[in-house]
Amino acid sequence: MASLQLTTTLLGAGLAGVIVVLVRRDHLHLSHGVFWIVVAVLAALLGMWPALLDRVAAIAGISYPPTFLLLGAIMILFVKSLYADIASTRVERQVRRLNQRLAMYEAAVQDRASTHDASKAAATDARHGPIEKVTG
Repeated sequence: MASLQLTTTLLGAGLAGVIVVLVRRDHLHLSHGVFWIVVAVLAALLGMWPALLDRVAAIAGISYPPTFLLLGAIMILFVKSLYADIASTRVERQVRRLNQRLAMYEAAVQDRASTHDASKAAATDARHGPIEKVTG
């Protein structure tokens, strides 16, 4: 049993270390990193004190502690998935609005360019006088 505790504790600590490195290198956003560090710390705590899971499960009224662990993991991952979908929808909405603004700016620039070209052509015709038809 001691080797399982040591393995779980080392896995939790190793996961926390990897998450810190990913956050520092800006491969993982800080808010996501905090979630995964909490998961790693919980894994390390449960690895060091497996009786903690037994106590918490007994308080919750669950007689088989691994069931409580799986239920908790499923619920946490469900909430994390829902949060990811909400964030993805927010980003998609922002990208759509930015694309619309960009299209409006491009249309305005093209309109100004065509207005500028037309006024430039009119100014050139005014300087050279009316164009007469040359007959030969």
